Order: sequence, then structure tokens, then C-alpha cells
Amino acid sequence: MIRKIFAVFLIFNFTACAELQEIANQLPQNSNMGNSQIAAGLQQALNFGIEKQVTKLTQTDGFYKNELVKILLPQELQKVDGALRGIGLSSLADEGLKAINRAAEDAVKEATPIFVSAVKDITFTDAKAILLGNDDAATTYLTSKTQTALYHKFNPIIKNSFAKVGADKIWSNLINRYNNLPFTNTVNPDLTDYVTQEALQGVYTMIAVEEKDIRNNLSARTTSLLRSVFALQDS
Repeated sequence: MIRKIFAVFLIFNFTACAELQEIANQLPQNSNMGNSQIAAGLQQALNFGIEKQVTKLTQTDGFYKNELVKILLPQELQKVDGALRGIGLSSLADEGLKAINRAAEDAVKEATPIFVSAVKDITFTDAKAILLGNDDAATTYLTSKTQTALYHKFNPIIKNSFAKVGADKIWSNLINRYNNLPFTNTVNPDLTDYVTQEALQGVYTMIAVEEKDIRNNLSARTTSLLRSVFALQDS
């Protein structure tokens, strides 16, 4: 039995290595560029995503008026929204939706250095495969390596931002108004967790926008490193 398991492991490991090698073989054979230089180019692309795209999220309405990342209400609060609008309180419902997006905008502003540090520390062990991957391959890799750790750093920032922008008071008022309506069940969702996860997803989404632009738009490769590294994927 042990021999069979070991044999399966060897087959799986060989197949995975073969697939990575096949991708790496797609690089021009006359290229002397090593994995470390390719990794540096991928890091620079992600940093550009933070500098050019994530900073947009920190501005007023950076989330609220960006359809790619706008934070909508969680399912358990959609009935709150509908009920309030149904009794003529649409402006109050709009204020509540805007408040959670404001908290995300404020939190991303505070947490941007965390993302910069995360990109700096990341090690692209399969840089060549990532370079020749999908349009968001580097962002996907960054997400897999940083999401859990960043969540724990991001969550208290979101909590503080809720208080800072007044979202906690707005939603307390909203939920109290809803809970006082006849024939409704009491609602008390964990908005901090929800907005934390949505804000993180918004950040990764915008980094992916820049990565895709660099991969597909020659004019977006504004440094010699980006031009030399991403030229390999064009070949």
C-alpha cells in the first residue's frame, strides 16, 4: 500500500514539474533573464498596481462610485434596505450604503503600506510560470500568499474606520429603525468582517487591472525592467 501511495506521489510530482517546465520552455531560448529578474519585474508590476490603481480607492467615492469594487449590502441586510425604501426612507438607506464604502476607502488609505510591504517580501518561486500565466496571474499569486495575513491586519483598521467615518452610528440607527418595524426579525450582522473581506477583494481587483494593462499594453510598461520582462511573454 505504501509503495502504491509513493508511486502516485511520484507521478503527481512529475506531472506538475512537467507542466511548469512546459510553460518555462515557452520563453525565448536565447533569453539570459533569470528567475530573480523576472520576479523583480512581477513585483514592480504589482507595486504599480498599488501606486496607480489602489490609491484611487482611498479617494472620496473611490469604492462607492467604482462599479468594479463598490461594496453592496450583504444578503442579510438587503431586507433592511428594501424595507426602509418601502416606507420612504431611501435617503437613509443610501446613507448606510455610502457609509460602509467610506469605511473601506478610509481603511485602504491606512493599510496601503501593508500591501507595499507584502509585495516587497513575496518570493516568486515560479516566476516564469506566473509571467506566462493568465492576465492576473501575479495578482492571484499575491492574493494566495497574503490574503489571510492581511485580513488580520486589515480588520482592526476597518473597525476603527467604521467609528472614524461614523458608519457604526449610521448602521446602528438603520438597524434599530428596521428592528422597530412590525413583522420583522431582529438583524445584527457582523459588518466589520464583511466590509474587511470586500475591501480586500477590491484592492486585489484594482491591482489586477494594472497587471492586465501592463501585460497587454506596451505603453503601460514605463520602465526598462517592465519592458524587458514582459517582452518575454509577447514572444
